[in-house]
Amino acid sequence: MKTEDELWSLLREAYHMPYGGAQIALVEQVMQHADAGGHDELRLASRLFATTAYVQGGEPAKSFVTFSWCRAEYDAHPERFDADDEHSLLWHYKYMVNGLMKFPAVPLARTYDVLDDMERRYRAGGHSLHAVYSHRYQVAAHLGDPAAEEWYAKWNAAPRDQNSDCAGCDPGAKVDHLAGLGRDEDAVAMAAPVLAGRLTCVEQPQSILTSLLVPYVRTGRLVEAADAHRQAYRRLRGNIADLQSIGTHVEFCARTGNEARGLELVQRHLPWLDRAPSPQADMWFSASAALLLSRIDPALTLADTTAGELAARMSERARDWAGRFDERNGTSSVSDRIEATLGAASLVEYLPLSAVARRRVETPAAPTPPPRELPTDPAELLDRAWELYDEHRMEAAAAAFERFDELHPEPPADLAVRRLDGRARLTAVRDDGGPAAEALFNEVAAVREARGEEVLALAARSRAALCREADESLLAELTDLIDRIVTHPDADADMRAEARLRAESALLRLDRSAEALDAVDAALAEDPPRPSLRADLLARRARGLLILERYEEAVASADESLERYAAIGTPPPAGIAALIRAHALGNLERFDDSVASFDTALSLAADRSVRLSALVGRARARLAADRPADAIDDLVEAVADHVAHGEDTPAGLLRYDLATAYHQSGQPLDAAEAAESALDALDRAGAQEQADQTRYLLSRIYRELGETELALSLLETLATNLDGYDNLPARGRMLQEAAQLLYEADRDAQAADRFAAAADAFHAGGVVQGEMYARRMRALSLRWAGDLPAALTALSEADALSASLSAGPDAAEPWLIWQRAMLDSDAARVFIGAGHLDEAITRSASASAALRSIGSLGDALDADFLHAEALMRQGDPSAAEPHLRSVVGAAPRGSQLEQNSAWMLAESLEAQGRGEEAAQIRAEYLNR
Repeated sequence: MKTEDELWSLLREAYHMPYGGAQIALVEQVMQHADAGGHDELRLASRLFATTAYVQGGEPAKSFVTFSWCRAEYDAHPERFDADDEHSLLWHYKYMVNGLMKFPAVPLARTYDVLDDMERRYRAGGHSLHAVYSHRYQVAAHLGDPAAEEWYAKWNAAPRDQNSDCAGCDPGAKVDHLAGLGRDEDAVAMAAPVLAGRLTCVEQPQSILTSLLVPYVRTGRLVEAADAHRQAYRRLRGNIADLQSIGTHVEFCARTGNEARGLELVQRHLPWLDRAPSPQADMWFSASAALLLSRIDPALTLADTTAGELAARMSERARDWAGRFDERNGTSSVSDRIEATLGAASLVEYLPLSAVARRRVETPAAPTPPPRELPTDPAELLDRAWELYDEHRMEAAAAAFERFDELHPEPPADLAVRRLDGRARLTAVRDDGGPAAEALFNEVAAVREARGEEVLALAARSRAALCREADESLLAELTDLIDRIVTHPDADADMRAEARLRAESALLRLDRSAEALDAVDAALAEDPPRPSLRADLLARRARGLLILERYEEAVASADESLERYAAIGTPPPAGIAALIRAHALGNLERFDDSVASFDTALSLAADRSVRLSALVGRARARLAADRPADAIDDLVEAVADHVAHGEDTPAGLLRYDLATAYHQSGQPLDAAEAAESALDALDRAGAQEQADQTRYLLSRIYRELGETELALSLLETLATNLDGYDNLPARGRMLQEAAQLLYEADRDAQAADRFAAAADAFHAGGVVQGEMYARRMRALSLRWAGDLPAALTALSEADALSASLSAGPDAAEPWLIWQRAMLDSDAARVFIGAGHLDEAITRSASASAALRSIGSLGDALDADFLHAEALMRQGDPSAAEPHLRSVVGAAPRGSQLEQNSAWMLAESLEAQGRGEEAAQIRAEYLNR
């Protein structure tokens, strides 16, 4: 059983926690122990706080119980309530009215009973009825009761008092009313002074900004609308209590052409429906999700369902809840509004909202030579089809083959087998090999064999083999076929080169890159006369060199390939050669040349894969060249392309790069949005390593944004994920960074716990420097937390580690000297706090000497100040004076150390009866 003091300490800790499950769990623990111990004051305080925690933390149904207990306690023992407690109870009536309306199982009469009791108590206490009228309006508006207008007028007329909603929430509710009437300009005007002021309520400004989304768009304030969405959603996204408001943002995305952004929100928050804060929140989020899903491809796969199936389920869910509300209310108002949402029209065709989710823009295909008129002679037409195939102009080749079929459905045997070979090759290109292509090639081989065309039959058999999965037996079979081809007297140079190139394909699939390059070189040695084949071989050689990290040679081979492609009209493979060249240049850190080559690849890109690779490659080259801002547009475009094709995981991976680009460009809000989107996608894909990389980046971004709780949550998750023995050093770093954040936020007791966990991880992982730092910081954190006995114990553990290291081979290493000296400094702080001044004097003097010995003068000055402080506390100002003069003279001008030392120097002079000198010090250093 915890003591009453310990319980009060836990309750105070809960006050400083963010709203949510952890805070609720802690306050419930306090309530349980307070009840068991019969601590009446604590029972009341914990339940008053729990009512707020439940409402703001997403479990409002539990607040009904704690509120009822507090109300009964007030009626039975009003003397136990001070003025603040009474105000909290009156304030909580508003929570109850709002909350009861959100549960259709709660009879309407109960809500009216609470409203009537609220009005009675407000009148009895001499309070304004402003808040009462506000909530009578809200109930009437929920029911669709015409009396809502009357209550709205009374609400506006009543004077505000301490029970009124805050300066943001009260006008926010009025904005909703005005927007519902289509009075958008009035709504915007109502909000303007609120947004111009300083809002301190936890629900603002996100609540009023959410209310303004539609009025902003309908009045043409599109930039303001986009900013309102981004600002508000960032504040809402982490709290399940805000699920209904998040649904409003989903609906807004659907109505502004931001289906990709909206889908991201739906996927992120859909799991919350299993623990929705209320049926009302469930209903509105479901309706908004259904609207969004109805505007995207119904066949799009989403986990174990499709967008169309999920849209139908969400619509049914929303309508079911609406029916229950209407049954309770005796009106159709809720169903009417849900149907309006499910069928809501677009507000604008497209409003750019997100730094991540952009609409994909169709990019024109690379310019191609004007089509030549196809001949009608069967042999010439077939020659033209094969020429186009050899140049990798597959669509044009397919069209030529189809034209041949139309004009010559029953060609002579020699042309028929060439046509069959063309069908096999196009099938292999379309299916990347596969059984259909293999069967066609074997059919070609059989026909060739029957015609006595042995070498052509062998070529077809080798192509058929390549359609199967690569393994050693296939390679042996293919090698035999190739040997027979290259030694066949009927094989020309082109045939021999093509045969050797098929060996390269198999070897690459078996990860035998050096042998694959040898195969390409052997093909080039055949000196094939066909220009397109020669260019292809040089491009393949460049690729092999790139894989083997022979970058200079890869660039040279790619250059020669591009020259030869240019001579034959720059066919599509030229774009791939430019890509290879660009990647090789990037690896040589010739980033400007690499970007230029990616530009070339983009201009030549004949298909989506080449274009995407060029966009991403160019972006990464710019990132590597420290030009992150220039990388952003390419990455956004690539992400949009993947999203448009339903490719969630590739989009997530690129969003990590995009977050990096935004972060390095000094755009932390955009970086956070990109990283959050990346993390959602990577978690869905089960890509833990990439997801954890994103978590760490996002934790750094959150720290820059001052979003400490979010950063801490990510670091804690990382520490949990890094649970293997090999990950112990990384786990220690994550725990240490979390501890440092808590320490900097003056949450010292929590910091001490994390430093202890970090020290244990470092110890298990053999990272002595990390362990030394974490142990001394734990002692210091406990000192600032006021737990001096625990601080002294932690200090003894750190001292023991220091002693063991000092007896080892690293005793004279500068890093260990510094660590021991910093431990001495922090020990002095702990001892000063504990009143052990002799120990503080000894340890601070030792720290100063050691730090000076390794040239760490700034840290030495801190130790000198601690030494002087201990002397002052011991009552020896004359001994402290020279140390303080030394620090004042050496500390950076205007620094906190200089100010503190000057103040203490003046105090020491005063204590010695030298008031005039003290005044001079204050004038020189403190009164500037």
